[in-house]
Amino acid sequence: MRSPELPHPPAGKVSSVNLIPLVVILGPTGVGKSEIAIKLADRFNGEIVSADSRLFYRGMDIGTAKPTVEERLQVPHHLIDVADPDNLWSLGIFQREANSSIKEIYLKQHLPFLVGGTGQFVHSIIEGWSIPAVEPNPHIRGVLTQWAEYIGPVELHKKLAILDPEAAIAIDPSNSRRTIRALEVILTTGKRFSDQKKRGDIFYNLLLLGLICPRTELYQRIDERISRMINSGFVEEVQRLLDRGYSPELPTLTAIGYGEIVAYIQGKISLEEAIIITKRRTRVFVRRQANWFKENDPRIHWFQTGRTTLDDMEETINKWLLSIN
Repeated sequence: MRSPELPHPPAGKVSSVNLIPLVVILGPTGVGKSEIAIKLADRFNGEIVSADSRLFYRGMDIGTAKPTVEERLQVPHHLIDVADPDNLWSLGIFQREANSSIKEIYLKQHLPFLVGGTGQFVHSIIEGWSIPAVEPNPHIRGVLTQWAEYIGPVELHKKLAILDPEAAIAIDPSNSRRTIRALEVILTTGKRFSDQKKRGDIFYNLLLLGLICPRTELYQRIDERISRMINSGFVEEVQRLLDRGYSPELPTLTAIGYGEIVAYIQGKISLEEAIIITKRRTRVFVRRQANWFKENDPRIHWFQTGRTTLDDMEETINKWLLSIN
C-alpha cells in the first residue's frame, strides 16, 4: 500500500495554522522503540529526532544502546552525538534544537518521527512547554550543592518533594544536578518549578504511538540488553571516557550503568555487583517513566510489542495521514 503524501508546507513556510505532522514513538526503556522507529521511518520516508537524553553525548554508545552507524545511514537521525559528555544539554536546549530539526525535516517533505523515553523531553515538545528562563544563581546553587554533599542526593530530593511534589516525581532522586536546579529556580523566583513549565503554542499535528509489553517481559529484555552491553565492551567504553579526562563525577558518568561501571573500575564494587545495581536502577527508571507515559492517556495509541506490531502501527499512520490531508 502506497503511503499518503504529507500535507505540503505553504511556500516553504510553517505557521500555527499549518500544523506540522509529527509521529511520536514513546514508551519505557528496553521495549524496542528505536528498532521499530527505524523500520517505520524507512517505510514513510521519514527522519528520526531523538528524545532520549542519553544519546546526545559522543563516546557513550554501548551503555546507551545508541543506534548503530548502519542504522543511522539507513534512516537520518537528529540530536545524536551532538555534545561531549561534559557539555550538558538542558531541557531548553533540547526543545529548541528538536523543534528546529522537526521543521527542517518537514520542509524537505519528509515525515518527522520523535522517538524516546525521556518523559520531560517528549512532553516539552508535544505540549509546547514554555521553559522558565531563570538565570543561574551561583550563590544559591553553591549552597544547595554543599547541602547535597552533606545530606546526600536522596535526602535533598525529599526536600524538593515537600516544596514541589510534581517536580520531584519527574526527577530521579539520584540526579542531584536536576534537583538542585529545580530548588534553585524555586528559591530564585518564589514559585514552584513545575508551575513555570506552562503549555504554550503547539505547532504539530500529533500522532502518539506507544510501545508496551508485560512488565516481567520488559524486565527480561532489559536484563538481556545489559548483558549484551557488558559483552560488547561497556567496561572498555567507560574506561576510554575516563582516560580522556572526563570526571567520574559528571552527571553523564553517574547515569544508570555508567556510574556502576565507574565504581567497578575504581575497585569499589565487583562487576557482578555493578550489573545487579544497574538492573535494579533501570527497573526503578522504568517505573518512573510510567508517570510520564500513562496507559490511560487518551492521546496515546498503545501497541503491544510482538509479531504484528510494525504492520499495525503502519496502518495507524496511514489512516492518520489520510485524515490530515
